[in-house]
Amino acid sequence: MDLFQKCYNFTRADEVKASGLYPYFRAIEENEGPVVQIEGRKIIMAGSNNYLGLTAHPKVKEAALEAIRKYGTGCSGSRYLTGTLDLHINLEHKFAEFFGKEAVLLFSTGYQTAQGIIPTLVNKGEYIISDKDNHACIVAANMMAKGGFAEFKRYQHNNMEDLEKVLSKIPLDAAKLVASDGVFSTTGEIVHLPKLVELCKKYNARILIDDAHSTGVIGKGGRGTASKFGLDNEVDMVMGTFSKTFASLGGFVAGERAVINYLKHHAPALIFSASPTPASVAAASAALDILMAEPERIDKLIANAAKMRKGFKDMGFNVIESETAIVPVVLGQDDITFKFWRALFDKGVFVNAFISPGVPVGMAMLRTSYMATHQDEHLNRILEIFGEIGKDFGIIK
Repeated sequence: MDLFQKCYNFTRADEVKASGLYPYFRAIEENEGPVVQIEGRKIIMAGSNNYLGLTAHPKVKEAALEAIRKYGTGCSGSRYLTGTLDLHINLEHKFAEFFGKEAVLLFSTGYQTAQGIIPTLVNKGEYIISDKDNHACIVAANMMAKGGFAEFKRYQHNNMEDLEKVLSKIPLDAAKLVASDGVFSTTGEIVHLPKLVELCKKYNARILIDDAHSTGVIGKGGRGTASKFGLDNEVDMVMGTFSKTFASLGGFVAGERAVINYLKHHAPALIFSASPTPASVAAASAALDILMAEPERIDKLIANAAKMRKGFKDMGFNVIESETAIVPVVLGQDDITFKFWRALFDKGVFVNAFISPGVPVGMAMLRTSYMATHQDEHLNRILEIFGEIGKDFGIIK
């Protein structure tokens, strides 16, 4: 068979496009935070990960511009060779202090960060144990580790009993890493971290938590999942991204100095990739400064999400419970989800449509997410439009 035959046979996207219901790759023409312009229309954005609303903050934009003026647009090399600037080192120190860890290492993207950590640390005869609903970056990193002859195990989503079953079947003296999202990106659920920590201590496993959707959202001053549970010193490594709270692009891992030093000298994802650009690092640094100076933004973010969660539930929608910025509205079927998405878009609201196989069959949903900069006028309008369409579709009374 021709290698490209699978490509020629893939028609699902074109079929959805032909129906006018295609919700992906919509070009944003202007971005003002809670309101964006798409196809020449002003749309309320309820699908962004710009949690603290900092992508348009004047201090963040000016920091990026100043970095370009001083350093240019790129680093023209990897961190390992000519691509390390004082900007990178300064931000690593700031993040280490923020998380209360010994050291931090920056990567070019959040997705790449997992690939820099897991296959580098988990080698032949060692074990990576992963939540079944972990982000795709962890899944890809697990496959890379498995390709290097590491042992790969999964446990049922956020199910600590199943995690213990998996751990109990692995030799106690075997080297092992348990990886989990802190806040799961699809549902907004928070990992059962206290029990996870307890089990990892019992079975001699190290812990990696992906706080991409946690940093700046939960924990003391937005310090993430471990901070929320008072377990900052019990989690071995915290990874995350600049592309959400920090209004930029890039990734990081925080942990013990010796571990970070090992990754720095052994991770192909770091050594063979161009380093984060000056503008992206400077923007993330400015965003971190704002987060620390204005923690009230987190309170506003969580209040906004709580208002929406209650509003959807009060109308009769099926909402997945959480305490984060992500509020998923479960509709069940893929075709209904596409049609509901289109109706929302036509009335001026943008959300994210999640369908199978991205979610289990029967769990298709509209994932809404909120910002600290959403005002009541935006939130009330979103609820109003959801209510109108929900009634028209017979989903709510």
